Amino acid sequence: MMTMATASFDAANNENNTPQLTVSQAIANLSQTEDIGDRYYAAWWLGRFRVQEPAAIAALLAALKDENDRASDGGFPLRRNAARALGKLGDTSVVPDLITCLACDDYYVREAAAQSLESLGAKESIEPLLSLIAGGVDAAVEVPGKPHLVQPYNAILEALGSLGDRRLVPVIEPFLAHRVPQVKNAAARAMYQFTGDSEYAQRLVETLGCDDLQLRRSTLLDLGEIGYLPAGEAIANTLAENSIKLISLKGLLEKQIRLSAELVSPEACQIMALMDALL
Repeated sequence: MMTMATASFDAANNENNTPQLTVSQAIANLSQTEDIGDRYYAAWWLGRFRVQEPAAIAALLAALKDENDRASDGGFPLRRNAARALGKLGDTSVVPDLITCLACDDYYVREAAAQSLESLGAKESIEPLLSLIAGGVDAAVEVPGKPHLVQPYNAILEALGSLGDRRLVPVIEPFLAHRVPQVKNAAARAMYQFTGDSEYAQRLVETLGCDDLQLRRSTLLDLGEIGYLPAGEAIANTLAENSIKLISLKGLLEKQIRLSAELVSPEACQIMALMDALL
């Protein structure tokens, strides 16, 4: 049955300059074709347009077990896209399958699964996520010949920050001393979410002044995620693209609106003024 959302996809395809597909074509490409490129794109497309139809979810779940799309490094690109897509659909029935993905040999599948479990608010994934970092900071080392650590610590710490509570402080706090800045940022973000202590958010604010553009970008998004209001001016003045700064400020604004009893608080007006100046 054609829904209003389904009918809008052709227009969205044109607007975003993406190859035109219908929901049924995307599902068929993912579940029936042997063309790896078509399957990979279909998994992305179903997530991008948040197709929540049961057939789409079933096709994405099947793709999580795919053995045919294998990268030269032994990873599973299709599984990665399927895991990312499932996190965007809001269907918590997929949580057990995503938890299973945390045991996948592919680092990037584990990363995508952790991010999607966070998006779905899957508190039942806390223990499986904790098991991935059970070795603590000493075990958080690089994989020889790979451009990453043994686990996707950023994604895991961020997910635990969103899903957990103060009881996880002793587990997360040591990662504040990790040598990789992104891991330290993820730990600081989680610690602020657990405690509300501005000390941890200020660590992120200080990182906005670093020389690494990519790190500044990710820090902007971290501050937006936690909605740390005192960071507004620092965010607006960061040497980074206005588009990313606006996303960060939007996160601050949304949190302020949720917390305020006023329709438009003075703090919200301040943030909107910063946003207007960037437009």
